[in-house]
Amino acid sequence: MRKILIAEDDRDIAELERDYLRASGYDVDIESDGRRALERARTGAYGIIIVDLMLPSLCGFELIGEIRRTLEIPLIVVSAKTEDIDKIRGLDLGADDYVVKPFSPAELVARVKSHERRYDRLRGDVEPQTIIVGELEIDVAARKVFVGGNEVSLTSTEFSLLLFLAENQDRAFTKERIFSAVWGDDYAGDLATVAVHVQKIRKKTERDPANPRYIETLWGTGYRFNSGKR
Repeated sequence: MRKILIAEDDRDIAELERDYLRASGYDVDIESDGRRALERARTGAYGIIIVDLMLPSLCGFELIGEIRRTLEIPLIVVSAKTEDIDKIRGLDLGADDYVVKPFSPAELVARVKSHERRYDRLRGDVEPQTIIVGELEIDVAARKVFVGGNEVSLTSTEFSLLLFLAENQDRAFTKERIFSAVWGDDYAGDLATVAVHVQKIRKKTERDPANPRYIETLWGTGYRFNSGKR
């Protein structure tokens, strides 16, 4: 995964974005000043940049324009500016996406991943979108799951939950974090639904669901996908 630079002068928002992106495996830095963000971007250390438009010393529009002079990487605007003229200007300057505040952090992560994959395809260096652990094989692009070479049928939500954990192997997640990532913060549901879906996934993917190989229960914490490498 690419390293991400967040150019945002609202510390609370920047840290919220950072925490969600880190939970998805990204290495993230925050810069609150537009000119310093440009200096960082020009080092070539970052593969994705998230830009707020209202930055001190160098506004987000100027930052996008300067970055686009030399770098061809995903640029995503996250802004409280809702006018169409602002969206059009940002996209015309070279932004790949425009997210309006307030926003769902889980949706932002999904958009980051989507643009990352799109840039990889355009550059022709994308790796096969398949996750293989033991007998379990997840075809990300086709949204199919195989166990021992045989396809198993998962619902869309079951697949999304399994994929979220499998993309973050050996990382512990609370039920709250999983619920937010898979269902979204606006979903009117109960945390118990996480455990219910985990049990359904185990029944379909494990040889012995009572002693799971893949999704481990961390009592008092939540769940972790076991890569088998620890």
